[in-house]
Amino acid sequence: MNTPANKTGVDNLLLYDYSLLDGVYATQTTPSWESGADNWLYGSVAAGDAHRGSNVTDQTDGVFFENYRVTAAESWMLAKWEVNILGIRYANAVINELPLVKDGSVSGAYAAEVTAEARFLRGFYELELAKLWRNVPYIDQTTPYNNGYTDITNPGTIWTNIETDFTAAMNALPNTQATPGRPNKYAAEAFLVKTLLFDHKYTQAKPLLTDLINNGTTSSGVKYGLVPYANNFNPSTKNGPEGVFVIEAYVHDGSNGVDGNSGDILNFPTGGPATCCGFFQPSFSFVNAFKTDPVTGLPLLDTYNNDDFKNDEGIAATAPFTPSAATVDSRLDWSVGRRGIPYLDWGLMPGITWMSDQVGEGPYVNTKSVYYQAAQATTSETYQGWAVNQSTSNSYNAIRFADVLLWAAEVEVEAGSLQNAENYVNMVRTRAADPTGWVHSYVDPSNPMGGFTTTPAANYKVGLYGTAGGNPATGFTAGGQAYARKAVYFERMLELGMEGHRFFDLQRWDGLFGGPAGTGFMANTINAYLAHETSVPNTHFATILDAKFVQGKNELYPIPQSVITATQGKIKQNPGY
Repeated sequence: MNTPANKTGVDNLLLYDYSLLDGVYATQTTPSWESGADNWLYGSVAAGDAHRGSNVTDQTDGVFFENYRVTAAESWMLAKWEVNILGIRYANAVINELPLVKDGSVSGAYAAEVTAEARFLRGFYELELAKLWRNVPYIDQTTPYNNGYTDITNPGTIWTNIETDFTAAMNALPNTQATPGRPNKYAAEAFLVKTLLFDHKYTQAKPLLTDLINNGTTSSGVKYGLVPYANNFNPSTKNGPEGVFVIEAYVHDGSNGVDGNSGDILNFPTGGPATCCGFFQPSFSFVNAFKTDPVTGLPLLDTYNNDDFKNDEGIAATAPFTPSAATVDSRLDWSVGRRGIPYLDWGLMPGITWMSDQVGEGPYVNTKSVYYQAAQATTSETYQGWAVNQSTSNSYNAIRFADVLLWAAEVEVEAGSLQNAENYVNMVRTRAADPTGWVHSYVDPSNPMGGFTTTPAANYKVGLYGTAGGNPATGFTAGGQAYARKAVYFERMLELGMEGHRFFDLQRWDGLFGGPAGTGFMANTINAYLAHETSVPNTHFATILDAKFVQGKNELYPIPQSVITATQGKIKQNPGY
């Protein structure tokens, strides 16, 4: 790198490293949706939140993530690897550049903060690598680049190294930052906790979580808190109190749409907003998970997939259809577009006309990455001249406060108090139970931008566990550790679904990697999902009809073959590939 040895040179290196957070890089030869930070395919589709969507002839290589046949030659694998390695390289370049600045333009205090930010970024990119591949190299500022990191190995896990980076960042970063998207000490602390949970160090994570919950603030200095659920996915209300670390997306900034949420370029219904491209369609199983007990309002932990929630699969758009009157969790309709229910301010979701292949991909559409019609002009733009209104300013919540609360519940289940775990879960569910945050009917369905009534759009019923919900028998202490663990895991699926997390949750919970859920947990969960989806009447999921998740293999992704070749075999392939 030919970088000026002054503050401007350091700042430019650091800014470029930040620019890689969204998964897009200047020399990229693959589409942005293959490497986006939201991990929609790697973390959600591959875990059963959703089907790939669109149709079998579009982006065909994405099919292999849904049927667990991805190989080391897959372009998606290389794109994801390269952007994170590049992020690590630039973080290291920042650290190495600082001692070269001799002109007095960089103070000691500034150098310390920049180093902390660089170590945060290095930790972020290393964690992304470790989530997907687990057995990855740890590359710090002493590792020779040599026109590509070729003299590196991957002898095992690097959780401790990542923890060290986040610890250093936490101890040196300020409480507030002047610019949205830059981490403060609490963002680093949250990523440290996340890494500790992958490492199953629950006791070490517990006091950090207490600090985050009691004292944590956003980079702008606002106390962490739960906001109306939909605000987390609305470009007009981004960077609120729930945003622990937000990867910023911008439109109309002269980048031709590249600075928008590039990972989600394809993830719109084929009708309605943007009118392309129909990817990322929520699964039957995901929708079924939102069914609630009509008396308690609690999820059906063991029976939710016994039958399918009423839907319009196989029903023509011109045929009559009435949405289900059964009780359901309010978060469903902020996560999933389903026929007959208001879809933001775009109107009642009409069904089959909004999807490319309902028979092959299901009757539901993604909601969380979509903007409001009234704000389309300011929150979207055309991506690189072809994808009209498909680049958005819908920033990605890498960690939000609800995530932190559910981590705390998880830690309490494993190394603390079941009652405390219940309390944390109930904090998240209380938000979902608040009628002011539900989807409501339109004042005038023919003019969906004309406002909403106070009438709920569906029969929402969300209850609390235990005494707080009026039923002590449903409490975590009464049910025991296994019940509490199941409830926490289920709550993460409901709260964080379609946000790219579930694959990695299932992975870290699996006993194969030291998790508390037992060896084979991930394989059993996903194979049960596949069995259900392929048995739904009136569907033909051709891409997954004979799919099988192989235990001991598919929990990790294959390391790109080109990386193994470039390192002359020093980097070893993951098992089974």
